[in-house]
Amino acid sequence: MRIRTAGNRGSFYPKDAKEIERYIKTFDNLESKLNPSDTQERITPKAIISPHAGYIYSGFTANIAHKLLAKHNVERVVVIGPSHHLYFEGISGSFYDAYQTPFGNLPIDTQYLEQLDEKFGIEFIEEAHHKEHSTETQMPFIAYYQPNVKVIELIYGKTTPTALSKIITCLLKDPQTSVVISTDLSHFYPLSQANHLDHICLRGVEQRDNTILEKGCEACGKIGVEAIIESSRELNLQTKILDYRTSADASGDTQRVVGYMSAAIYSGG
Repeated sequence: MRIRTAGNRGSFYPKDAKEIERYIKTFDNLESKLNPSDTQERITPKAIISPHAGYIYSGFTANIAHKLLAKHNVERVVVIGPSHHLYFEGISGSFYDAYQTPFGNLPIDTQYLEQLDEKFGIEFIEEAHHKEHSTETQMPFIAYYQPNVKVIELIYGKTTPTALSKIITCLLKDPQTSVVISTDLSHFYPLSQANHLDHICLRGVEQRDNTILEKGCEACGKIGVEAIIESSRELNLQTKILDYRTSADASGDTQRVVGYMSAAIYSGG
């Protein structure tokens, strides 16, 4: 059995499942105090946008989205994120048998991935998967909230939003598939500037308008965000921002800030 090993276990997130459970319970308690009657409870997403920093910084924001995504009872979740460690062209898929998480291995839907390969020419660049945190940080949440689901990891290098959107649209047309788009927002600006840049991203997602994103959004996974916006417009899906905050909320450092957003993509009817 070929396993996509968890190369970031113990760094971006705890290596112990019980420690992650403690994080999630803390996140849930805080969320209930901040949003005691939020309308998002009526949303069942087909896809989410979720951040990928260390859980101490972005875990709260990611947890809100993943908990909501679990309401959509599906066979598989496809996690899509940018490559941070390796330059390559195209999109690489997790052609392994299972994905390692602190909660146990999640089965990879290799048969479905092979079908995507036939349609879209998905590559397998193994080095891209070894320590890619943009996708890996999503997997413990999926394993916690959806322990019986299959997963697929898609990591993109040099590609276009339109090319990626074709894959996402195909995925979202399948009622047994959910999608996770991974991105953080601006990096290492003073808090006021980070807020300004990040709210460009938020407005672009809220209004499903990629031209807004071009006016200053500095999301590291901007291609994925643009792609899911293209797909949401094509499929007439709605978007809702679930949470926004920055690393300053956890660290107190307002001089070198990273922004985090989560959002839901769902059927408006």
